[in-house]
Amino acid sequence: MLFYYINVGLTYFTIGFACAVFFTFIVKKPLLGRFWGALIVGLIGSFLGGLIDQIFADAISYLADFNSVNVFAASLTALFMIWVLSKVSSPK
Repeated sequence: MLFYYINVGLTYFTIGFACAVFFTFIVKKPLLGRFWGALIVGLIGSFLGGLIDQIFADAISYLADFNSVNVFAASLTALFMIWVLSKVSSPK
Protein backbone atom coordinates (compact mmCIF):
# COMPACT_ATOMS: atom_id res chain seq x y z
CA MET A 1 0.00 0.00 0.00
CA LEU A 2 2.90 2.35 0.74
CA PHE A 3 4.36 1.70 -2.71
CA TYR A 4 1.03 2.79 -4.25
CA TYR A 5 1.18 6.19 -2.53
CA ILE A 6 4.85 6.66 -3.41
CA ASN A 7 4.05 5.82 -7.04
CA VAL A 8 1.18 8.33 -7.14
CA GLY A 9 3.34 11.04 -5.51
CA LEU A 10 6.16 10.45 -7.99
CA THR A 11 3.70 10.72 -10.86
CA TYR A 12 2.46 14.09 -9.60
CA PHE A 13 6.07 15.22 -9.08
CA THR A 14 6.99 14.22 -12.64
CA ILE A 15 4.04 16.14 -14.07
CA GLY A 16 4.89 19.28 -12.09
CA PHE A 17 8.57 18.98 -13.06
CA ALA A 18 7.73 18.55 -16.75
CA CYS A 19 5.46 21.60 -16.69
CA ALA A 20 8.18 23.68 -15.01
CA VAL A 21 10.72 22.62 -17.63
CA PHE A 22 8.21 23.43 -20.37
CA PHE A 23 7.52 26.96 -19.11
CA THR A 24 11.13 27.75 -18.20
CA PHE A 25 13.08 26.35 -21.13
CA ILE A 26 10.64 25.98 -24.03
CA VAL A 27 8.15 28.85 -23.60
CA LYS A 28 10.88 30.96 -21.90
CA LYS A 29 8.47 33.04 -19.85
CA PRO A 30 9.97 35.42 -17.27
CA LEU A 31 9.12 33.82 -13.93
CA LEU A 32 9.69 34.83 -10.35
CA GLY A 33 12.36 32.45 -9.12
CA ARG A 34 13.01 31.20 -12.65
CA PHE A 35 13.12 27.40 -12.75
CA TRP A 36 12.83 26.87 -8.99
CA GLY A 37 9.79 29.13 -8.74
CA ALA A 38 8.18 27.33 -11.66
CA LEU A 39 9.00 23.96 -10.09
CA ILE A 40 7.43 24.84 -6.74
CA VAL A 41 4.31 26.28 -8.35
CA GLY A 42 4.15 23.37 -10.81
CA LEU A 43 4.29 20.83 -7.98
CA ILE A 44 1.59 22.66 -6.05
CA GLY A 45 -0.52 22.87 -9.19
CA SER A 46 -0.04 19.20 -9.99
CA PHE A 47 -1.12 18.08 -6.52
CA LEU A 48 -3.99 20.60 -6.57
CA GLY A 49 -5.07 19.16 -9.92
CA GLY A 50 -5.12 15.71 -8.32
CA LEU A 51 -7.29 17.07 -5.53
CA ILE A 52 -9.66 18.63 -8.05
CA ASP A 53 -9.74 15.29 -9.84
CA GLN A 54 -10.79 13.56 -6.62
CA ILE A 55 -13.53 16.13 -5.94
CA PHE A 56 -14.96 16.13 -9.49
CA ALA A 57 -14.22 12.47 -10.26
CA ASP A 58 -17.61 11.81 -11.86
CA ALA A 59 -17.41 14.79 -14.20
CA ILE A 60 -13.91 14.01 -15.48
CA SER A 61 -13.84 10.22 -15.13
CA TYR A 62 -13.64 9.71 -18.88
CA LEU A 63 -10.11 11.19 -18.99
CA ALA A 64 -7.23 8.73 -19.19
CA ASP A 65 -5.49 7.63 -16.01
CA PHE A 66 -1.86 6.69 -15.50
CA ASN A 67 -0.81 5.09 -12.19
CA SER A 68 -4.21 6.04 -10.74
CA VAL A 69 -3.44 9.70 -11.51
CA ASN A 70 -5.52 11.78 -13.89
CA VAL A 71 -2.69 13.10 -16.02
CA PHE A 72 -4.80 15.74 -17.74
CA ALA A 73 -6.11 17.34 -14.56
CA ALA A 74 -2.68 17.42 -12.92
CA SER A 75 -0.96 18.76 -16.06
CA LEU A 76 -3.52 21.45 -16.78
CA THR A 77 -3.56 22.71 -13.21
CA ALA A 78 0.25 22.75 -13.01
CA LEU A 79 0.45 24.67 -16.31
CA PHE A 80 -2.24 27.09 -15.13
CA MET A 81 -0.46 27.75 -11.84
CA ILE A 82 2.86 28.43 -13.62
CA TRP A 83 1.05 30.69 -16.10
CA VAL A 84 -0.40 32.67 -13.18
CA LEU A 85 3.12 32.92 -11.72
CA SER A 86 4.40 34.27 -15.05
CA LYS A 87 1.65 36.91 -15.11
CA VAL A 88 2.34 37.95 -11.52
CA SER A 89 6.10 38.11 -11.94
CA SER A 90 6.37 39.72 -15.39
CA PRO A 91 7.14 43.45 -15.30
CA LYS A 92 4.73 45.69 -17.17
